[in-house]
Amino acid sequence: MVRPKLQIALDHNDLETALADIVKVGDVVDIIEVGTILCLQEGHRAISCIRSLFPEKIIIADTKCADAGGTVAKNVAVAGADFMTVICCATLPTMAAAKEEIKELQVELYGDWTFEQAQQWLDLGITQAIYHQSRDALLSGETWGEKDLTKVKKLIDMGFNVSVTGGLTVETLKLFEGLAVYNFITGRGISAAPDPVKAAEAFKAEIIRIWGE
Repeated sequence: MVRPKLQIALDHNDLETALADIVKVGDVVDIIEVGTILCLQEGHRAISCIRSLFPEKIIIADTKCADAGGTVAKNVAVAGADFMTVICCATLPTMAAAKEEIKELQVELYGDWTFEQAQQWLDLGITQAIYHQSRDALLSGETWGEKDLTKVKKLIDMGFNVSVTGGLTVETLKLFEGLAVYNFITGRGISAAPDPVKAAEAFKAEIIRIWGE
């Protein structure tokens, strides 16, 4: 089983703070995400700056695109993004147009998506999905549980590379033991920690402990 990657989400309001955080941990993590808020605030500049700092890393633009897929994907690709996210309620033509302009397209799973829809995404050639516990859901008291693990497993069995995100801590990673998770995503779990470097290293060490080198 391939070891899952570790992704940091830069969910910042301004580029200066995002850069200050990513220069600390960029060499530890595998993937760097320009988060939705940062995309809205800083857009092209944020992606291109982070690409210039980390030319060998996978860079994701978390646009959660719902329309104009081809245009959005082309713009973020020109800025330096490898992957881009689309929201699961986007139409198939929007997803297909985006897929033509970016190396990889990731479908963000929110709300009442279905496995029938997921099969349609696979049929388009989209093989990445992000399983979410949203910030608002976590604040309302929801936690990771068997219902989530069952869905993640089914998506993996269907053929998706599944990324997992939402309130993850080092301690919650063991819930996913035995599952071929593609990627674990955390934002404040690293950037808001007293020592972000130690936090990133702790996530990476736990991933290695569970899934191996």
